[in-house]
Amino acid sequence: MSDYTDGYWWSGDGLRLHYRDYPGGAGKPPLLCIPGLTRNARDYEGLAARLAGEWRVIAVDLRGRGESAYAKDPMTYVPLTYLQDLEALVVELKLKRFVAVGTSLGGILTMLTASTHPERIAGAVLNDVGPDIDPAGLSRIRGYVGKANWHPTWMHAARALADANGDVYPGYSVEEWLAMAKRLYRLTSAGRIVLDYDMKIAEPFRVPGNEAGPDMWRAFDGLKDKPLLVVRGERSDILSAATAEAMRKRVKACDLVTVPETGHAPTLGEPEAVAGIDRLLAKLN
Repeated sequence: MSDYTDGYWWSGDGLRLHYRDYPGGAGKPPLLCIPGLTRNARDYEGLAARLAGEWRVIAVDLRGRGESAYAKDPMTYVPLTYLQDLEALVVELKLKRFVAVGTSLGGILTMLTASTHPERIAGAVLNDVGPDIDPAGLSRIRGYVGKANWHPTWMHAARALADANGDVYPGYSVEEWLAMAKRLYRLTSAGRIVLDYDMKIAEPFRVPGNEAGPDMWRAFDGLKDKPLLVVRGERSDILSAATAEAMRKRVKACDLVTVPETGHAPTLGEPEAVAGIDRLLAKLN
């Protein structure tokens, strides 16, 4: 695994938030990697292992995830607050321009950032998310997010993931499920393996409309003049093929890749995603 340093910053409401900072070339814009709703900075270990050194990679834990503090008020687990947290990080690190890499919720935050500060976006990767979100996928996520569970061993956690997500990653091996378990879960002091996020993130997410901004197509237009990669899982129930194609047509420099036999969301380690990211970064060299 690539070496990284743990960094911390403070939110406007006093939460200590965490990011991983993988060093890279000073002459290139860093990659600011933003994970999905129930994910954390570990989701970007593979991407960092491949790109760090040449590119600086900053992978964040949103509030209530990973090593970031949990919010006292669960109604702050909404995109507007996440956006304010990211703004505080950008200011703290003095990031003038960066490549935004966002999976699912992270992609929503990427679009919102592009709408408020387009000058900061050197390029963007939207991983399995767009301005229109498929209601079927939202319903599925609302059905499981915030439901606490624990496992006695990592293999038990891996098998539970395989049972729940076999249709998302049908070709996964036991080793891949185990690696995913170690990205999604953490070991407690009591020896239990639990999901690595605050279960209360579900409270605002269950309210229709809180999953994104009011007009995401307008936010998406902040990327119109940027190098853009849209990655879609062929089996995705969040980003439809029609929405992905509309995104491609709307942005002149948009590269759309589909990861076969994969649902929501690709890991960005698939050959199609790797090639797409390399093409995007080549435009920025």
